[in-house]
Amino acid sequence: QDRAIAEIGENQSNQTRMLRMLQGDVGSGKTVEALMAILRTVESGAQAALLAPTEVLARQHHKTINDLLAPLGLKASLLLGKGRGSAVSGGGHNEITAGLANGEISLVVGTHALLSENVRFADLGLAVVDEQHRFGVCQRIILGQKGTGVDVIVMTATPIPRSLAMTAYGDLDHSRLDEK
Repeated sequence: QDRAIAEIGENQSNQTRMLRMLQGDVGSGKTVEALMAILRTVESGAQAALLAPTEVLARQHHKTINDLLAPLGLKASLLLGKGRGSAVSGGGHNEITAGLANGEISLVVGTHALLSENVRFADLGLAVVDEQHRFGVCQRIILGQKGTGVDVIVMTATPIPRSLAMTAYGDLDHSRLDEK
């Protein structure tokens, strides 16, 4: 984990956009690694978003992140689809989208709802995509395009051939968590 934190931190301190895959088994610490990058982003004054493929996983990330952030007095919002229980924690769907657009909300966890046209960010600095293989190529790109020079971390427990090819051809840097 220390190695991955250092690699991500080095990327974030560079002027070039970070495109990094974070690979590790379930329980290896990918969410905590992503949270460290999120905290660096939020501390710099930019916004961060974590995209999960399912509502269950988005809620799980939201709870874990808020439990870890509570001692710091920080809180993540949760944005779900309008027809699927809407948004919770930080207001309703419209309140959260307004807070993201005006910069009042610095951290959001969500599902595909984050990809919708009506979700805009004041200054998105980091996009984290969990279980990246469950999103289409275009979907993974959309979140990173909701800002200028947005750093992107894609997380996976099982890399797929496309992901390995992207890493091999230099489109993605790669951090591997090989210990629990």
